[in-house]
Amino acid sequence: MRRPALVLAGTAALVWLLLPLLPIGLWAGADRWSFPDALPQDWGTRGWSEARGAGLAEALQRSMLLGIAVAAVATPLGAMVGRLLGWRLTRHPRVVVLALLVPLLLPPFAVSMGLDVIVLRLGVPELVSVVSVLVVFALPYTAYTCAVGYARCSPGIEEQARALGASQRQARRRVTLPAVRSSLVIAALLAFLVGWSDYVVTLLLGGGQLVTAPVLLGAAASGSGNEPAVAALAVATVGPPVLLVAAVLGAIAWSSRHRTADRTSHLDMPAAERITA
Repeated sequence: MRRPALVLAGTAALVWLLLPLLPIGLWAGADRWSFPDALPQDWGTRGWSEARGAGLAEALQRSMLLGIAVAAVATPLGAMVGRLLGWRLTRHPRVVVLALLVPLLLPPFAVSMGLDVIVLRLGVPELVSVVSVLVVFALPYTAYTCAVGYARCSPGIEEQARALGASQRQARRRVTLPAVRSSLVIAALLAFLVGWSDYVVTLLLGGGQLVTAPVLLGAAASGSGNEPAVAALAVATVGPPVLLVAAVLGAIAWSSRHRTADRTSHLDMPAAERITA
């Protein structure tokens, strides 16, 4: 009975999340939709044409690059902090936790407004300032996610690997990183989503020069009478992250199902060969 209940709960959660997106999907394929009709009167691609003309392709590329940049910086930093928290290698873990929570307590709008003047006076490039601030906001997610992964495995696994003849680098690369691989992937995904979906920091610190998909969507939504274009921009902004999350979760589920078989075949090798190969 447990499996049907989980399937039912997952289906209900999916419907709850996707149901509000149904009108947006309808508007994205409509040329005209007037009250009181329940469905659009005319279907077409006017919204997508206007979105392409507004620079949708370039905005999606910038969002992709921004998300990758934030993930590339925040994930290794989060892994280092997560190692400290998960294995309790720091004497003051509460101080580290408090320091990580500070960015989540500060409103992004206030932070961006305060840093805007400083960034302009120092002449910091817009992309560098945006990535730096978003990394700070993404670090709590990556650190806590990695801390959970490290907490699930014992620090002794590296010592055992060293005792079998592995170097410190080999022990981390061959033993520790595979043990926390799922947490690292999820941490990178969360950091990417922080960079992809940000609007306030990118708008204010980017100075209008870094037009990502959320910034373009916000600019289009401020107008009136362009519902098809706004809906197309919304679908294009939401679609890639949803597909990415589904792909990552599917890959993690597939990996967990095959992990037992791979581990069994791996254990057939001599111990020293498993570590140093």
